[in-house]
Amino acid sequence: MKIISDAIAGARLAMAGRKSPWGSGNPGGGDGDGTPPPSGVDGAPEAPPEGPKEAPKGPRNPWLPPAGADEPRRSASIEDILRPRKGGGGGKGPGGFNFPPLPQRPDGKSWAKPAIIVALAIWLLWSTTHQLDSKQQGIVTTLGKYSRTVGPGISMTLPWPIETMAVEEVTSIRNDLIPTGEDEKLMLTSDQNLVNISYLVRWNIKDLKLYTYQLDKPNESVREVAEAAMRAAVAEVPLKDAMGGSGRQAIEGQVLRRMQQILDAYHSGIRILGVEIKKTDAPEKVIEAFQRVTAAQQNAQQEVTSARQWAQQVINQAQGNAAEFDKVYEQYKLAPEVTRRRLYYETMERVLSNNDKVILESGGVTPYLPLPEVRRVQPATPATPATPQGAQ
Repeated sequence: MKIISDAIAGARLAMAGRKSPWGSGNPGGGDGDGTPPPSGVDGAPEAPPEGPKEAPKGPRNPWLPPAGADEPRRSASIEDILRPRKGGGGGKGPGGFNFPPLPQRPDGKSWAKPAIIVALAIWLLWSTTHQLDSKQQGIVTTLGKYSRTVGPGISMTLPWPIETMAVEEVTSIRNDLIPTGEDEKLMLTSDQNLVNISYLVRWNIKDLKLYTYQLDKPNESVREVAEAAMRAAVAEVPLKDAMGGSGRQAIEGQVLRRMQQILDAYHSGIRILGVEIKKTDAPEKVIEAFQRVTAAQQNAQQEVTSARQWAQQVINQAQGNAAEFDKVYEQYKLAPEVTRRRLYYETMERVLSNNDKVILESGGVTPYLPLPEVRRVQPATPATPATPQGAQ
């Protein structure tokens, strides 16, 4: 115990003579706990003579009455907060915020309370009244839990934060272009060919509650479902059907049906309105070779078309000759001798029409006349120019 007493006495001696940052807390100038400082013990300084009390130094509560006043302690009012103060705390003094004073009402009171009441009424009206147009619907939540779905028009809710409303356009058509930008979307056809497809998906919201709470990211889900359905549809058709017009329409209808089935199974609340294939090209690295193959296929198709046209012409001609023969045979059965002689004359005329010789049976005429040869050579013989006289 003596060791503890000596330690306490040493601590008091060490604190003797130090001044508190808040001033003297008692008339005797002790260490603040009511114990006067030791004097005359082991060379400690004696206590100073008593003098006038000093005011406490340091921060002071601004709402307490000044020293020596008989007024009771009071709390701050709105007028005290808004009233401009002189000095560094406000007003026009150095370092103040220069707030203008509020005007007074005719009865001498402040407009602060009416202004607060009006602001509160406006806030309540703004947070409880909602007007939605014909394209919108709203999800109302009560303390964060789903409460109801409201349609177009004016609707009322409890003030925030008790009830909140999230507004969404449900009938507006949303367009998703896949892929975005200049990216390639390569897909494999049934004949093991790659094709780069760009397509557009149009959709809207048919159930706002399911759309809001069923899927985490519904917009991204639409794009992922569209890509899966498109890959499945392209994998079932060859390259020529994927590149052609009729094949595109079949793919678009199949993708729309598959997307709607998948999204309905997810209870997504989304309606697919249409799928449109924008372009189908070969991959960029083989586009030149693909164009050459396409040109060769088009040429082959043209040759096949020309051959079919020629074959059709030959068939038509043969059918015409057969019909003509049938008619001649009918005439031959009626008059065989006359028909036989007419056929002989027509055949000889067709055979000898290109012959260069002319044979006559009459005795008074030269047996051979090269009339065709004369007729052929005469126009080709140029006119002989006249020889000038005296030229040998």
